[in-house]
Amino acid sequence: MAFVTSQSWLSNFGQYHPRLLEAAMAMNENNLPIAEPLLRQHLKDDPFDIAAIRMFAELAGRIGRYRDAESLLRRALELSPSFTPARANLALVLYRQNRAPEAIAELERVIAEEPENPSHANLQAAALGRMGDFAEAITLYEQVLQDAPRQPRVWMSFGHMLKTVGRQSDGISAYRRALDLMPGLGEVWWSLANLKTVRFSDEDIEAMQTALADPAIAVEDRFHLDFALGKALEDRSEIARSFAHYEAGNALRRTQLVYDPDETERFVDQLIELATSEFFAAREGSGFTAPDPIFILGMPRAGSTLVEQILASHSLVEGTSELPDIPVLARRDQTYPAGLGSLSGERLKALGEEYLRRTRIQRKTDRPFFIDKLPNNWAHAAFIHLILPNARIIDARRHPLGCCFSNFKQHFARGQAFSYSLEDMGRYYRDYVRLMAHLDSALPGRIHRVNYERMVDDTESEVRHLLTYCGLEFEPECLAFHKTDRAVRTASSEQVRLPIFRDGTESWKQFEIYLTPLKKSLGVIGEEP
Repeated sequence: MAFVTSQSWLSNFGQYHPRLLEAAMAMNENNLPIAEPLLRQHLKDDPFDIAAIRMFAELAGRIGRYRDAESLLRRALELSPSFTPARANLALVLYRQNRAPEAIAELERVIAEEPENPSHANLQAAALGRMGDFAEAITLYEQVLQDAPRQPRVWMSFGHMLKTVGRQSDGISAYRRALDLMPGLGEVWWSLANLKTVRFSDEDIEAMQTALADPAIAVEDRFHLDFALGKALEDRSEIARSFAHYEAGNALRRTQLVYDPDETERFVDQLIELATSEFFAAREGSGFTAPDPIFILGMPRAGSTLVEQILASHSLVEGTSELPDIPVLARRDQTYPAGLGSLSGERLKALGEEYLRRTRIQRKTDRPFFIDKLPNNWAHAAFIHLILPNARIIDARRHPLGCCFSNFKQHFARGQAFSYSLEDMGRYYRDYVRLMAHLDSALPGRIHRVNYERMVDDTESEVRHLLTYCGLEFEPECLAFHKTDRAVRTASSEQVRLPIFRDGTESWKQFEIYLTPLKKSLGVIGEEP
């Protein structure tokens, strides 16, 4: 789902604002370093130019600075409340920040002003899906596509939603319809590859290669095609060609992201220094005592969706999704994590209560427990313990090389900026393991670890241990998790609808000759089982 398109502004604003024209052309070529100073200078000369403010918001959105984009768009709307394109962009920025109810509120006004624009209904349907209202979202997509059937990106989004609810064949049909309309739409090719169950034909591979050879192809389409071709060629055991595409896709995506591994290392250092056993002992009895949440955290692609599916097959547990609320609450304090030490017992309790209020919208049943499966919550495990001392915390762990390379092969819709470089990935994994080891020492027995390889080899025993930790009685349905009918929004959505299998646990080994940078970055941790 694109942010906004500068190209449509060229004819509207270029003849009046030459600097804006130059900035828009730079952004169309994805040359953000050139566009940014041009926009800054223009807004310094004319701080009330709402078109330039909106364009600057686009630039911020493209590099993931959504809070900055939101502030800029609100400023544009303050100056011109009827500036509908800026309001549409604001809805998208709110959606990207996982603030779906706020996005829908803005979209209601946008759609009233531009009812014929299918992109607004497309975003509204996506926001409904984000809130778990899948049936309503699918109905909306069907209405949009009935009125405007030649919208490839809407067909793509419809495919995403169908995949989420388990309608795989319908989802594939929607993706194929999008490609009929726009053969070079890279995200659709990647979406098919990301199902992990589609095997591409010779014609498919030729179509992807043809699209990739087009010099005019957009950067976003290019890296999506590289990831898709990497998967297609891996399935054919053409390992050298496959890795070349994975490497190219990652390198291109990395140029678009801002990630500093030193910052992650410093963050973990701070937490380890602060969150000692004495620190936790001094705050015993604080926080909100509700036992409802079960947190599954760790690295992406480490088996967390499998653990979620097993637990969500229990009659007392509701599976929700990767919820954004813990990072939002934790980072509200600009001094985090250092500021944890100054939080009073009452404040910790209030934060725990707020988390339960914020996540209520995701709970669609009356089951007493629910799952929050955001992997990156590993960085906030200490915060979770402080505000929700009775919540369960599960660390999903997988062989370091298998886990890291699986991330390298994956293009994430958003976030996970560490995953587009083998060196960055190794350092990130190392910091994750380092913090978890510290918390095991400071809070013995507090975090339950599930090893993916052991879960595959001895499923029943591992499931029983998992349920015991969660205080749940064993139910046979937890072993037949692949039969559980529920929406799954992650990259493993189709895999967890199949019986457990071992094939994927060692697939990284055929790429091992290319993983030297990762091994060096991981150090001795890379040798762990």
